[in-house]
Amino acid sequence: MVIWVLFFDKNDLLSQLDLTRQVKKLQKEKKYFTDEIRNNKRDLEELKTNPKNLEKFARENYYMKKDDEVIYVIVPDKKPQPQAISANRAGSH
Repeated sequence: MVIWVLFFDKNDLLSQLDLTRQVKKLQKEKKYFTDEIRNNKRDLEELKTNPKNLEKFARENYYMKKDDEVIYVIVPDKKPQPQAISANRAGSH
């Protein structure tokens, strides 16, 4: 009977271990999202109470500008730079 429950039952040992792993993973995700919500609420309150931060947020995230301003967006080059061959390696081949 014990062997049946440990290995062949729908609630066998492997299933229980898998469910335990899933619960731990979900608890970590819950903590992550709870922390994110807390941080977002804090940031929202800061934006509501501080006009300078609201302006900065709008400029950085939505590229908003004043009527007499021009915005230039500089995007860094994502291509890797070729690496130079050292003098020791170049001479040895």
